[in-house]
Amino acid sequence: MQERILIVEDDPAISRLIEMNLSLSGYRTCCAADGNQAVEALRGQEFDLALCDIMLPGLDGFELLPYMKEKNIPVIYISAKAGVQSRVMGLRLGAEDYLVKPFDILELLVRMEKVLARSQKQPRILAWRDILADTASRKVIRNGEEVSLKPMEFDLLTAFLQHPGIVLTREDLLQRVWGDEFIGETRTLDVHVASLRKKLNLNRELATVYKIGYRLEAQT
Repeated sequence: MQERILIVEDDPAISRLIEMNLSLSGYRTCCAADGNQAVEALRGQEFDLALCDIMLPGLDGFELLPYMKEKNIPVIYISAKAGVQSRVMGLRLGAEDYLVKPFDILELLVRMEKVLARSQKQPRILAWRDILADTASRKVIRNGEEVSLKPMEFDLLTAFLQHPGIVLTREDLLQRVWGDEFIGETRTLDVHVASLRKKLNLNRELATVYKIGYRLEAQT
């Protein structure tokens, strides 16, 4: 099941940027350009998470929060208002997180994952083409056959499956899989990626991005 995300943003360029990257990452999206459109969307559809600007035409982001709470939809605010007062107000009203513009799209995706996990709306099954990964049992199926992966290989795979089409930096992958306290050579990451490519036949689809990291091709 793909999570459905409500994007409430009045800047068309930012809205398109978020929508495009979420779609590449496997999310379904619905966009609203102001607070009133967001309320209409909430009446007719169900959402797993809302990404909401604060300074909006009509109802602003703070005024929208009760409508989100009524539907039990977690909210991440994305706003140019960087002041501590605005952040504190958003979090005290009940938002799950607060991200200041300009923002990095990968940081947004990671924050979304954490919020969805806390709200128990993170999918158990991750799918990419003919690969299925069960995050509960940690089993991987490709083309109907189970593939045995080591723990770190599985964690790497889930990172790529959650962000197809997006470059994941070496630093981000090391932090995600090995944690903040990782001590060792980054060559460890290369070895695990090479093993993942071999076991799942991803030599072409899991690309090296020179001096940056790796990218799993977007689904087509």
